[in-house]
Amino acid sequence: MKKIILSIFVLSLLLLISCGGGNSNNDSTTKNANSFVGGNNDPVKDIGIGPIKSIPLGVIDTVIAAKGKEAFKINCSACHKINKRYIGPAMLGITERRSPEWIMNMIMNPEVMLAENNVAKALLAEYLAPMANQNIKEVDARSILEYFRVKDNSK
Repeated sequence: MKKIILSIFVLSLLLLISCGGGNSNNDSTTKNANSFVGGNNDPVKDIGIGPIKSIPLGVIDTVIAAKGKEAFKINCSACHKINKRYIGPAMLGITERRSPEWIMNMIMNPEVMLAENNVAKALLAEYLAPMANQNIKEVDARSILEYFRVKDNSK
C-alpha cells in the first residue's frame, strides 16, 4: 500500500514538473498568492470554488470541534500538523488567513481549488504536493473548521 501511495505521489510530482510551462520566473507564485477569485485582494474574503458559498459563524461549538479533531486526525494528519509545516502547511492560524468558505471548499473540493483558485495554486507551487480528495462530507468539513477555530482561539 505504501508503494502505491508513493508511486502516485511521484507520478503526480512528475506531472506537475512536466506541465510547468518552461517559465523559470518565480514571481508567478507571489502574483497568484496575491490575486484572488473575483479580483478580491483580501485572502480572508476569498471563498474559493466549491459548494460552500456562505458559512455563518457564531459561538464556537466545542462538541462539533471535538468531532472535527477526530476527523482531522483520521483524514488530514498524514499531511498536516497543527503547529508545524509538514507535507502541507501548518493549520494553526488558518482561520485568520482564509475565509471559512475557502477552508471548507479546499477540504471538500481540492481538485477544482488546485486547478482554478489562485491561492490554492500558490500553495501547490510552494508545497509541491497536491491535497488529496478524501471525499469529506460537508458536516465533517464543518467540524474540522470548528476544530481549527478552537485551536486558533486558544493560541
